[in-house]
Amino acid sequence: MIPKIISHYKIVEQIGSGGMGVVYKAEDVKLKRPVALKFLPPEMTRDAESKARFIREAQAASSLDHLNVCTIYEIDETEDRIFIAMGFIEGKSLLEKINEERLKIKDIVDLAIQIAGGLQAAHEHGIVHRDIKPANILITNDHVVKIVDFGLAKLSRQTKLTMNGTTLGTVAYMSPEQARGEEVDQRTDIWSLGAVLYEMLTGQRPFQGEYDQAVLYSIINDQPEPPSALRSGVPPELERIVLKMLAKDPAKRYQSVNDLLVDLTNLKESTETKGTADFKPANNSQKKTFIKQLIYAGIF
Repeated sequence: MIPKIISHYKIVEQIGSGGMGVVYKAEDVKLKRPVALKFLPPEMTRDAESKARFIREAQAASSLDHLNVCTIYEIDETEDRIFIAMGFIEGKSLLEKINEERLKIKDIVDLAIQIAGGLQAAHEHGIVHRDIKPANILITNDHVVKIVDFGLAKLSRQTKLTMNGTTLGTVAYMSPEQARGEEVDQRTDIWSLGAVLYEMLTGQRPFQGEYDQAVLYSIINDQPEPPSALRSGVPPELERIVLKMLAKDPAKRYQSVNDLLVDLTNLKESTETKGTADFKPANNSQKKTFIKQLIYAGIF
């Protein structure tokens, strides 16, 4: 049971829970502002080494000062449970948005640019998120993206935490190298963002299965169906970007988020200049030609 008063925070209500812990809305009684407190499961930081490692990563994440990264105020401990105090976001998760409505193409591109901007800031500080997924992307009521949970994914895998039914959502956005248990770099976040972008476009995940191992097998071995086959009006350039992000070989993906941002920004500017011309559905001949180009380029 979490006490009602912790340090200088007054618990208001529980607002979320999952394998990564329980989140409460609270009031910072000193600064008179709402905050979110995330209490980590005890097993994540049971040994001193894991605890110290997490604190180091959380400290690094707290140094990020970017509009699209949720601000971390402090890390503290109460009754042997570590908690993170962070900005309270009035809004919804991207997961909720995807489940509620079919997102417009222009909104998808805008969200992708914001998410990529937050990741770019992290990567410039040597921080790889490792668990980019719709549930870890919050959108404020003013349509501003906030990425959360930097550092927690690495800790959960080091402690082999059982995710209580939430593993599948995380596994579905793992890169092939993550699925194989290999070392990862910033390109794993690019893959995961590609999976998120694919889901925003089509309403479904690019790699699916009834259980974790089936999903992992699909990620490593199968090719995703082109988004244009699942939704009409997907701009060919946007499809090319998504499928490049989902290349199995990290060397064939975007090598940096900055490169990805260049293409996303150019796409946004092009579509704004040309109006709806780029959003017309491609005919079957155009789709086949486009897929052949991807195969030739080594993306498939």
